[in-house]
Amino acid sequence: MKIDAFHYVQLGTAYRGLQPVPDEEVIDLYGGTQHIPLYQMSGFYGKGPSIKQFMDIFSLPEMALLSCVVDHFLGHGLEFDQAHLYKDVTDAIRDVHVKGLMYQWIERDMEKYILRGDETFAVLSRLVAHGKQLFLITNSPFSFVDKGMRHMVGADWRQLFDVVIVQADKPSFFTDRRKPFRKLDEKGSLHWDRITRLEKGKIYRQGNLFDFLRLTEWRGPRVLYFGDHLYSDLADLMLRHGWRTGAIIPELEREIRIINTEQYMHSLTWQQALTGLLERMQTYQDAESRQVLAAWMKERQELRCITKALFNAQFGSIFRTFHNPTYFSRRLVRFSDLYMASLSCLLNYRVDFTFYPRRTPLQHEAPLWMDQLCTGCMKTPFLGDMAHIR
Repeated sequence: MKIDAFHYVQLGTAYRGLQPVPDEEVIDLYGGTQHIPLYQMSGFYGKGPSIKQFMDIFSLPEMALLSCVVDHFLGHGLEFDQAHLYKDVTDAIRDVHVKGLMYQWIERDMEKYILRGDETFAVLSRLVAHGKQLFLITNSPFSFVDKGMRHMVGADWRQLFDVVIVQADKPSFFTDRRKPFRKLDEKGSLHWDRITRLEKGKIYRQGNLFDFLRLTEWRGPRVLYFGDHLYSDLADLMLRHGWRTGAIIPELEREIRIINTEQYMHSLTWQQALTGLLERMQTYQDAESRQVLAAWMKERQELRCITKALFNAQFGSIFRTFHNPTYFSRRLVRFSDLYMASLSCLLNYRVDFTFYPRRTPLQHEAPLWMDQLCTGCMKTPFLGDMAHIR
């Protein structure tokens, strides 16, 4: 199911197996409300006592496998314990990763699975040319990283990075002080010598952020770190260490393409206009007015469903419920200064470009919102002079 930033389930997005759960049943399951109590929600790393947040690339096969197996059991009248099923599926997904099977499959067909190689090389080269110091911290083993980077960047890829760390074991890399760095040779064998400095061109395994900070002296907002997982990559760095962070969200490319379509813009504009009309006209309670209001309510709900389906027929946008940000969006803006579909998006900007934060309207600043500008439901001094902001 899909949950908004305030822990409410978006009705119409709850599924048992492959079948939608009726809204009435969802509300009944949560004690007569769509709200999920805080104690059931995800913890800091996205795993709560009874709910797990699916929010990365590994979530896709995990959700698909869970849904299909549940659907099979239900369709054949088989009894099963949900906890056992969840553990087995989670273990299967983990083993594919941990045992190296995924790496083997990708290495067999680099052209299919590794994208944007030329663009990645262009970004890295541009940053180095402007005097930036680059580092790579990954949970993947060196053999896989080396093959992938050779495919994308070339045989001399290590010369682009001042520090390369593999099998880092994030997110514990950012919080556990006990694991020391170890040097790897070209064959992947571990050295025994104590690490007193991190050298360019060398490969290091595991370690921890506290030693990394001590050895590099790269601290605070001077560092900009990119990652594709909000919890494993970004959360600790922003909250504990004050680094600037950039989130890579591949789904953003498709979502932006949809919101730029004429159908989406027309649907959203009329939906906002209807919302403003309903808010303004609800004071009229005669029979004819109530009939008009009911028709507007019905049309507004239909538009909301149409807008949702433009992104995904089952769940809609990953960034919004009907009107609120999703739980994922809330975490995204909490743990990232920037977010983009790909690192290659940086090629659209100069290296010294400054991204300024947007001023998000608060509720008491609502007269400046577009739906009220369109419907004129509130009058603001000097609003006529500000019409050009539309």
